Formats: sequence, structure tokens, C-alpha cells
Amino acid sequence: MKTIDYIPTSKIERAGKLVQTGAKIGVNYVKHYAEKMVNPDLSRDKLNENNAEDIYDGLKSLKGSALKVAQMLSMDKNFLPQAYVEKFSLSQFSVPPLSAPLVLKTFKTNFGKTPYEIFDEFNANSVNAASIGQVHLAKKNDKKLAVKIQYPGVANSISSDLALVKPIAIRMFNLQGKDSDKYFKEVEDKLIEETNYLLELKQSQEVVAACNKIENIIFPNYYPEFSSEKIITMDWMTGIHLSEFTAKNTDQEVGDKLGQALWDFYMYQIHVLKKVHADPHPGNFLVNDQNQLIALDFGCMKQIPEDFYVPYFELINKNVITDPVLFNQKLFELEILRPDDTPSEIAYFTEMFHDLLSLFTKPFKDETFDFADESFFESIAKLGERFSNDTNLKKMNGNRGSKHFIYMNRTFFGLYNLMFDLKAKIVVANYLKY
Repeated sequence: MKTIDYIPTSKIERAGKLVQTGAKIGVNYVKHYAEKMVNPDLSRDKLNENNAEDIYDGLKSLKGSALKVAQMLSMDKNFLPQAYVEKFSLSQFSVPPLSAPLVLKTFKTNFGKTPYEIFDEFNANSVNAASIGQVHLAKKNDKKLAVKIQYPGVANSISSDLALVKPIAIRMFNLQGKDSDKYFKEVEDKLIEETNYLLELKQSQEVVAACNKIENIIFPNYYPEFSSEKIITMDWMTGIHLSEFTAKNTDQEVGDKLGQALWDFYMYQIHVLKKVHADPHPGNFLVNDQNQLIALDFGCMKQIPEDFYVPYFELINKNVITDPVLFNQKLFELEILRPDDTPSEIAYFTEMFHDLLSLFTKPFKDETFDFADESFFESIAKLGERFSNDTNLKKMNGNRGSKHFIYMNRTFFGLYNLMFDLKAKIVVANYLKY
């Protein structure tokens, strides 16, 4: 794969790159409508492919939060055209890495030494490159280590990158008024946390200590003495990405075992630790040759406040979701309904979220749930299509829900998609035994 010798770090350079990308998309639309005049039945498939290609090409050269947004979008498989999902999914674990000279310069800047002065062996060519950092293989005292190096300028460009993305997001999600700032602040704060590798080191050690008792899931050890704010070192873990495993797995018993481990891992974090690994995409999980799940990368951890946790999970209760008064009360507690809503907005969003929650809470309703149930995911896709085509929704104030929904919804979207890929049948409350 071609390497990158330079990442734009100034606001002007990064804005210029996004303007170039916007221009390419404009040309794609002109070509599409010109062809549509000749062929009125032309679908948007080719347009989506071209746009996804150009957007991804623009973002991958910027790295950082711009590429992280693409990664987040790729998890919403039911709400984006397939071309975008496929292209943006590459941002999870397959993007052009930094060149070897830039890696050595970054190491020297952050550690005061070259990696060859610290490790017995160090491969300057990356083995895995993603949105915020890339991983290198090293050895120390015959132990294989994974050394993750953060891209230059990523932390300093988060605020300016999001400022460039904000106008697009406001139009996409119909956000209105100053109240929308809380959502962007939540994303910004979380992205800033992800660039602090000392925080990630602490979070990783805490998760490993709390969750290593869960069956069929293992974690790397972390090494503070070889870590810094921009570099983090852990055990080298051998396995294949979860998406590669699910593409070829034919043993349902193994799929169920891995799915149960993944489900227990998430339920234990959410309900016991009240803090969750909010980045469940295939690039963060491996499967080893003993068919154990390996969990990686704890940079994105979401703290779940009690005043959000309680009403959020009370909506799983059938007695709450079927009681109009109680249901209405929970929607206000979760900021889905707002004091300044009109009666028509209250009626509309009450019905909308009743349909959404009735569907999304299905995996919690019985003792077991089969994620191989295609009808469940088809219903999600149909619901997404219904809302995307709803002209009334576009007229409503889109500021809906507590800021905590952003990463909680992201967690469940990602988890459900991974469980579907595994086609796993699980015992819902199994995590309680831990």
C-alpha cells in the first residue's frame, strides 16, 4: 500500500482539501444529472459509488477526526447507501500508513529517542493503519509488541475539522438553534480523549482488570514504560479481524460462542461498570486460532451517567413502553421530547420513538435472542427508509435526545451489526454470572 509522507495540519490546508473534495462531488452530480436526461431510469448507485470514493479519498489523506467521522458513519449500515458503508468501512482498519521517515520523526519528537533505542527490534513499516494512529511490530526481550503511534497534528485539528463538518451535519440531521452545540461538543470531547494515549492506557488497564474474567474473550497487556501521550505499547495479539472471520465461518457453535462473549463483554460494561467501549467495529476485534475473541483499542470509552442510564434502560420494560403516561415521562427525561415542543411535535415524536424503541429493544425482551433473525434487521432497514423518506420529519426540529445518545446509540448500532455478522444466538442475561 502507498505510504503518506505528509499530513495537512493547518486549518487552511485541511479546509482546502475538503473544498477540493466538495468540488469533485459537485462534478459527480453534474455528470449524474446529464446522464439521467438521456436515461430517466438511471439509479443513484453509480453516483453514490463516485461520491463515496471521492469523500473517502479526501478524508484518508487528512486522517484524524475527519476520517473518524467516516468510520462512525460506516457503522450505520441501515441508514446509509451501501456504497458509502463499503468505502467508509475501510477507515476501520485499512488506510494508507505514514512513511517510515515520518514514523521515526514522530517517535523522536514524542519520546526523545528513536524506536531502535527503546526496542530490540522495530519495524518502521506499519502493519495496521486507521483514523487516528497506526500500529507497528516491535520486540523487547523476545516478546512481540504492538506499538501504536498517533498521526502528527491530529489532536490539534479536531476542533477545526468539526467546525468544517458542522454545517453539513446540521443540514443532514435538521438540527436547529444553539441547543445543537451540545451534540458537537460531545463528539469533540470524545475525539480529544481518543488522542490522549495516556488516558487510553489507563482506560485499557481498567477494562482488562474488570473484564478478564469473562469467558472466551482475551485482552493484551499494556506497557506504561513504553507509552506516552502519543505512543502506546501493548502485547502483539495474533488473529484475524472479526469481519474476515465472519466472512468464512461455517461453524455456528463457534459463532454463538464468540457472540456470547461479545454480548457479555458489552452488557457487563454497561450494567456493571457504567462505562462502555463505544467503538464496536470489526477493526477493534480479532479472532485467534483457539476461536477466542480479542478486544483492542480502548481510546473511546463512554461514561454512562446514572440520570441517563435509569430512564434509558427503563424503556426496555414492557410495562413502561406500553403505558402512555410512563412512556411520555421517560421521553422527557431523556430529552427526546422538549418543553417547547408543539402538540403536533409531541404526538409525532412520541409515535416515532415508540416504533423505534419497540424494535430496538427486542433483543432484551426474552431469555435468548437469535441475531441470525434477518427479519429483525430487515425491520430496522425499513424503519430507516421510512424516516429518511418522511417529509414531515424534515420540517421538525431535529434536536432530539440527550447528548449521551450519540455514543450509546453508536455502541448498540455497532454491537448489533457485529452480532448479526456472527449470526449468534445468545443468552441475554448471561453476563450476570460475572
